[in-house]
Amino acid sequence: MAHQNTPTSGSHSGYFDEHRSADVVNDRMAGAGNERLRDVMGALVRHLHAFVKEVEPTHEEWLAGIDFLTRTGHMCSEWRQEFILLSDVLGVTMLVDAINHRRPSGATPNTILGPFYIPGAPEYPNGATINLDGKGEPAVIRGRVTDVDGNPVSGAVLEVWQTSNDGFYDVQQPDLQPPHNHRGIFRTDANGHYWFRTVKPRFYPIPDDGPVGQLLGAIGRHPNRAAHLHVIVTAPGFEQVITHIFTPDCPYLNEDTVFGVKQDLVATFRSVEDQDLAAELGMQAPFLLVDWDFSLAALQGEAA
Repeated sequence: MAHQNTPTSGSHSGYFDEHRSADVVNDRMAGAGNERLRDVMGALVRHLHAFVKEVEPTHEEWLAGIDFLTRTGHMCSEWRQEFILLSDVLGVTMLVDAINHRRPSGATPNTILGPFYIPGAPEYPNGATINLDGKGEPAVIRGRVTDVDGNPVSGAVLEVWQTSNDGFYDVQQPDLQPPHNHRGIFRTDANGHYWFRTVKPRFYPIPDDGPVGQLLGAIGRHPNRAAHLHVIVTAPGFEQVITHIFTPDCPYLNEDTVFGVKQDLVATFRSVEDQDLAAELGMQAPFLLVDWDFSLAALQGEAA
């Protein structure tokens, strides 16, 4: 007797159908033990199938996409993460950061950490310089760390780092720059004050010699980051802030390739020619002065 494939009641829902494609796939996950994973994968499948139905890729285009992802994976190494770079240039990294760092009004906003943060930078007293190669336009960054009500936070730790005036971080040029060039750790005093000497930040390109850089070129985008100084501010009882200080005159301020610029993070770099103030700060006039305060939000459930 010939074998008959007689489906049981309801099993037709498992057959592939173009119009119900996402539902067919997601029905297979009904038994997943991890509810959060099931929800995340379900949303991914729905949006991915909707994308495919909207653009209707050819087989050649689909294969080109697979090839792009394969080359992106091959570009990754211990010191380079091409998939994070892809997330950055698509604005996804900043979106995830924004969702996870919703803060009360007045608190300093977060932005992305970036790939060139290195723990273990030297700690300096207030007023020290992080400009070890002597290049660039001299600048002083000073201000206070407070809570959202304006009360000083003493002993707050500020980790700062930036590129050299040539547009490279020290780890990108270990044979050309002094170790820890433009990196340092500072602590606020009893009144929440901090200050240090450095140079005016400059813009620079993200690594664009891989698939992500090729994608940027293909869609008519440049690889440049707006000029900025990185800062991490940490204090007991408060949320850690990972943020930037941006220069106001950078040509890429409105076109930062990783969408890291927030309006509240654009500072004023004031030119100072006052000889007395220059002597007080150990500078030679003229120099640039930035007055910049950080406002920290208390950890949930803890009083500031």
